[in-house]
Amino acid sequence: MSTLVWVIVITTIAGVGGTGLGGLIGAIFSKDSEKIVSLFLSFAGGVMLSVVCFDLLFEAVEQSPNDIFHLILVISMVLIGYGVIYVLNFWIDKTTNNEIAHIDQNHPKTADQLSELIHSNHYEEHKKKPTKSSLFIGGLVMACAIALHNLPEGMVIGASYANDGAVGFTITGGLVLAIVIGLHNIPEGMSVSVPLIAGGMNKAKAVFVTAATGAPTIIGAILGYTFGSLGPTALAISLSFASGAMLYVVFGELLPESILMWRSKFPAFAMLIGLLVGMVIIFA
Repeated sequence: MSTLVWVIVITTIAGVGGTGLGGLIGAIFSKDSEKIVSLFLSFAGGVMLSVVCFDLLFEAVEQSPNDIFHLILVISMVLIGYGVIYVLNFWIDKTTNNEIAHIDQNHPKTADQLSELIHSNHYEEHKKKPTKSSLFIGGLVMACAIALHNLPEGMVIGASYANDGAVGFTITGGLVLAIVIGLHNIPEGMSVSVPLIAGGMNKAKAVFVTAATGAPTIIGAILGYTFGSLGPTALAISLSFASGAMLYVVFGELLPESILMWRSKFPAFAMLIGLLVGMVIIFA
């Protein structure tokens, strides 16, 4: 089986499987699971940060070492990758996180918390405000936004496999990134399925729709792998863009989400463990 086929298989598990699992959890959501998800997210962020800094960026620079213009190219593509994901997330937040009237003085001022985003902690109060149709439309908007967001994440996996050249479930940077992206997709899947179900969609259908939002990850992986295989400069560009995208995911999504889910020191500790585990995977 060729490397590209393995990229498609593994990305399907991470993209479709990750969001689908999140959708399933959302269908039977329990607020108590937030602490567990918080630790998973921060741990995944640590592993991802380790892979980006010690693997992807290192390989991108090594495509043409001691070349200042190549280094500038790498830095530029990192910034572009970071900026693309930032813009996508800004659009998602602006489109989906509409503020509603506060029910009391302790009500969160934004919809940043997962429990607040899906109203699990005081749903009875919230469901008096929006109609089922508005919740359903909100879920569809979120689904489209998440699908668009997953495209560059797939490019990350594809670019990493273009660099590794590994076939199968070998422990490489590409597989590690696929795993942590899959973990990252779980809360995103939850944020899609819950408003769809609240809007009247059948639970099984909502989980299916949620899983389908991970499909663009496969397209991104194919693009990342194909472009990264064109030559050293193309590989450097692909790896740098992927690194920038993942740095935003770590610092702009995973860490804030994990801390909002569980305001304690444990998410930071879990990230440190993830960072060390990533180093073991890369250098062992």
